Amino acid sequence: MTRFIIFFGFILSFQVVGQDKAVDTKTAQPTIMAIPFARENQTLRSVYENNELTRIAITKVKEGFDKRGVNTIDLRAKIKQNNNSAALQEGQLDETKDAVIAASGADIYVEVEASANYSSTGNSANVIMTAYDAFSGESLANKTANSPKVYTDNHERLIEKAVEKELDNLLNTIQEKFTDIRENGRTITVRVGVDEGSDLTMDSEIDDSGDLMSEIIEAYMEKNAFKNQYHLQGTTSNRVIFDLVKIPLFDEDGKNYRVSKFASDFRKFMKAKSIDVKQTIQGNNLVFTVKGSK
Repeated sequence: MTRFIIFFGFILSFQVVGQDKAVDTKTAQPTIMAIPFARENQTLRSVYENNELTRIAITKVKEGFDKRGVNTIDLRAKIKQNNNSAALQEGQLDETKDAVIAASGADIYVEVEASANYSSTGNSANVIMTAYDAFSGESLANKTANSPKVYTDNHERLIEKAVEKELDNLLNTIQEKFTDIRENGRTITVRVGVDEGSDLTMDSEIDDSGDLMSEIIEAYMEKNAFKNQYHLQGTTSNRVIFDLVKIPLFDEDGKNYRVSKFASDFRKFMKAKSIDVKQTIQGNNLVFTVKGSK
């Protein structure tokens, strides 16, 4: 089984109607890069160079998006560019999957599994494409395609047939889900806990308002969640958990809104209340630890 991943960097939404119709560039300018699936401690370059089936699959997927007018990034050119830049710096370039995801700025990635099947009635290729929101890990689309059985060992042609069979359907489903995220926001989770050594609890009154710390935290989420969409899962004396807080896809300037921006704003809000808070960001999960009051 061979896997590779496609990264989408959306500027605006896009729409695919049919295989022979290109994306409307007036409403969409996505950027896509296909990269090989790499296990832990594997580099993208080594996987790409040492697996012929992966190289074929990456080429066919890139060609498929190019035909539809989608902007793509060539993996080979990007690796060469990065290596040339790294040569001017100390140390080696980190080409692991996690590093590429962190540096890509992608909104969506598509994990693809490709395999060749052999039988007495003919050979075929199987391609599974699953799209995920890069921040929340939420599955956005899943398509499975099989090429026709043919008496041939031409894997390039078999993979091309499989990819073409479901690529439009994949893009249309991604469009629907991406539009929903744009209109209703992206989901994150927020946990605010009190450090064991802190002199505060969630039941502590903050400043002269008489509001409890848990109350000012919930009020902040209600005011700052996208379209006021949030859900309080539970509150104890030392923890407040929000299992759903919506944040916008774009900021007021049309740039990608980052989870780190929401975290930074909340930390500064707490600081203004004279509460020292440490933040940790793990994907779409925000964890805040109240260290104490200043």
